[in-house]
Amino acid sequence: MDVLDRAENYLHLNARLLDRLRFAALFRDGDPRRVLDTLRCYQNPDGGFGHALEPDLRGPGSQPEPVEVAFWILDELDAFDSPMVPAACDYLARVTTPDGGVPFVLPSVRNDPRAPWWQTGDDPPGSLVPTASIAGLLHKHRVTHPWLAPATAFCWSAIAAVTQPSPYEARAIVTFLDLTPERDRAEREFARLREAILATVAFDPDTPGAVHFPLDFAPAPLRLPLFGEDVLDRHLDALLARQSADGGWTGNWQMWTPLVEHEWGGYITVHTLKTLRAYGRLPSS
Repeated sequence: MDVLDRAENYLHLNARLLDRLRFAALFRDGDPRRVLDTLRCYQNPDGGFGHALEPDLRGPGSQPEPVEVAFWILDELDAFDSPMVPAACDYLARVTTPDGGVPFVLPSVRNDPRAPWWQTGDDPPGSLVPTASIAGLLHKHRVTHPWLAPATAFCWSAIAAVTQPSPYEARAIVTFLDLTPERDRAEREFARLREAILATVAFDPDTPGAVHFPLDFAPAPLRLPLFGEDVLDRHLDALLARQSADGGWTGNWQMWTPLVEHEWGGYITVHTLKTLRAYGRLPSS
């Protein structure tokens, strides 16, 4: 079997319905409306998302990070005209801090089962993760909503204060700077931060542990000149080589309960196939 066939078999045996339908819509001419119908089940009446859409957050309650997960799925389907988007933005507006950003995680997470790293204080500040990626995607799809302007201002202010980002901050910054329509400003900030961003990247594809590889920053070609073709080609080769014997890919961080390994495996397998196709390593559907 080829890469796609093996991945499809893995998804049928391991993945949740949402990711099986995503694969079908993206690679087998399936109906994207079925993905949207399924994604809608993860959205709460308050407009946020929960119910383990982000597999390490197991509870039903809304959190900011699952909004980013939902928006990446809507992005791959070019479905930002969905009513889910303004409802999610309304939710974000209700949980935004006075500086315009949303926290990484809200204190309500303590009520739900979750991975051990999902911790927060009583009054968490706004964070580039996930504010920057969410704002970038809204700009990409030209969404207008009252939440976006103060969130964008927060992102510019927070990025200007960054000197040594964490890997997750660096990835969020790259997404925002790549997608914002303010290109001159984005290119100036990128030039200032490029070396600091690259310092968070694992360039050896055999690096063990929960590291961040070039394709984590650039899962599709960027407008920003972050990596050369030689770097990307080496990591695309390594990504293809990491397809498991049963056809899937998984994360390189702790899988703290057996179920999340399957759920992340399905999500990451679809994400990986998207990356391979974006760089011409898979045929178009």
